[in-house]
Amino acid sequence: MKYINKVHSPADLRRLHLRELTAYANEARALLIRSVAKTGGHLSSNLGVVELTVALHFCFSGKDDRIVWDVGHQTYVHKLITGRKDRFGTLRKLNGLSGFPKPAESEYDSFGTGHSSTSVSAAYGMAVARDLQGQAHHVAAVIGDGAMTGGPAYEALNNAGRSGRQFVVVLNDNEMSISENVGALSRHLNEIRTAPEYLGAKRGVSDFLGKVPVVGSKVGRFIERVKDGVRFMLVPGVLFEEMGFTYVGPVNGHNIQELISVFNKVKRMDGPVLVHVYTQKGKGYPRAENCPEAFHGVDAFDVKTGEPLHEKAGEDYACVMGRTLTDIARTNKKVAAITAAMPAGTGLCAFKEAFPDRFFDVGIAEAHAVTFAAGLARAGMTPVFAVYSTFLQRAYDQILHDVCIQNLPVVFAVDRAGVVGADGETHQGLFDLSFLSHIPNMTIMAPKDGGELAAMLRFAVKLGAPVAIRYPRGQAKMPEGGTTEIALGRAEVLREGSRVAIVFVGSMCDTAKALAERLAADGHNPILINARFVKPIDAIITERLANCAYVFTLEENVATGGFGAQLRAHLAEANSTARLTTFAFPDAFVPQGTREELLALYGLDIGSVYKKTAAVLAEEDENAVNGDTFAGWV
Repeated sequence: MKYINKVHSPADLRRLHLRELTAYANEARALLIRSVAKTGGHLSSNLGVVELTVALHFCFSGKDDRIVWDVGHQTYVHKLITGRKDRFGTLRKLNGLSGFPKPAESEYDSFGTGHSSTSVSAAYGMAVARDLQGQAHHVAAVIGDGAMTGGPAYEALNNAGRSGRQFVVVLNDNEMSISENVGALSRHLNEIRTAPEYLGAKRGVSDFLGKVPVVGSKVGRFIERVKDGVRFMLVPGVLFEEMGFTYVGPVNGHNIQELISVFNKVKRMDGPVLVHVYTQKGKGYPRAENCPEAFHGVDAFDVKTGEPLHEKAGEDYACVMGRTLTDIARTNKKVAAITAAMPAGTGLCAFKEAFPDRFFDVGIAEAHAVTFAAGLARAGMTPVFAVYSTFLQRAYDQILHDVCIQNLPVVFAVDRAGVVGADGETHQGLFDLSFLSHIPNMTIMAPKDGGELAAMLRFAVKLGAPVAIRYPRGQAKMPEGGTTEIALGRAEVLREGSRVAIVFVGSMCDTAKALAERLAADGHNPILINARFVKPIDAIITERLANCAYVFTLEENVATGGFGAQLRAHLAEANSTARLTTFAFPDAFVPQGTREELLALYGLDIGSVYKKTAAVLAEEDENAVNGDTFAGWV
């Protein structure tokens, strides 16, 4: 690691010669493979941008320059270059390096990103701020071709392209191989298009023709038509040209010399420029090159074999959902499945194979996915949109306006709800109960195990109304006996009791059961209720709690607007005198860490929950009414 150990900042990188930059890139790629094999993380995308990242920092890391990364899961080399190599072993761990850009972590992280299609908007905002403040630094947005399926990217390009402001967008295209013929032609065209002589001549001719009366304007229109015809035949980026960008590319994204040459020329160009770069996902690690999706986001693995170090025990919730939906679709011809570029992550691969005509991958376009589902539902289908909780946030208006106002039968299979772990603040699924609960016509369920998820899914496709089923990441326990049939708004009483009640939502089942056992050992007789439905809240819950002095709710959601907050309102309406304590996450963004670490950190592990519960029950104040929201007790 001769060169890796020399680079602690972009300034150090710029001291290296071209041959040394290539050697640095090779060392960085080897370090990535070894490190991610230990910590887990996003591998394919980072291996694909090693040379690109080196070239960007070589050219765009001057004083005050800004590089804005889209999605952000391809910034590992960026972190190595910007002084975080010594902490790289802490990647995605509690109190360690984030797997995404994080301004609080480094001054070189210009903008925090975790969701896609945002970099052009943010970078354009920075370019405008630069100009308004009379500054002169460079701003570059790096966006992948996958993120270009998201509407916000085009909204930003449309706005920025006509601005005339100096601004660079780097389009990282990793879906196509680099063609020697196309590359040679493009390099030739780029030499012409980026040459100062060409740009000056272009401006001069336009100015001259514009000054010639009548004849000049006619000649100008003719030349414009000829120019447009040539562009449409030869320039692959005509779409971007029409939006106001000067298109440069395609450029070989693994050739540092070519990248540096292009970026240095682009920096001298006026107005908005789009540089189209071809890269290969998984570059340098054959297993990732051959199967980039499998190594997109990985747990720890054996570098030699590519196999995970820890085998999964049984089905996870996504697999249960996908398998069940496929079974349902065999007899229900109206059922369709939708994903936003994540068929494997959401468990829909089997459905895709069995029913390709009823499977729809809309790309990274969650808002479109929801309205598309609404269209399917309005025309008689029963669409199931499988989506991670964190990404469903991006389609809030469409859920409210396009689905729920019309009361359409769209099923939302909300995966990764609750704590998801190593991806941190941008990906924790801790808000869905809150932002879905206040929407009229929405029914919300949460299963305690895999069997209940399957039963809820079968119920949901028959309901004929908007339904969200939220379930966690990880292994789904399967009940030994049969699962009780699901009825609208009906909770499940797991243990009868008196005076003390424990009501839990979905993934907090094990903690709630353990709490009930400990309280029983202490001489209490707690009622234990599986809420099943967050909305509507079953009347049986209010009835069973009517004579209780203490009620404890447990949920893997923020306290604000969550199940506990809603139950508190129900109890108040029923004039209950029970003291309600809610165990939930606080009004804060939860960092990265394992689920177990984060539950303990926020006082939601069994030890902390029991300690607080015992303290509440030990109090003698009989006048305490509707007392506590216990969110984030540490």
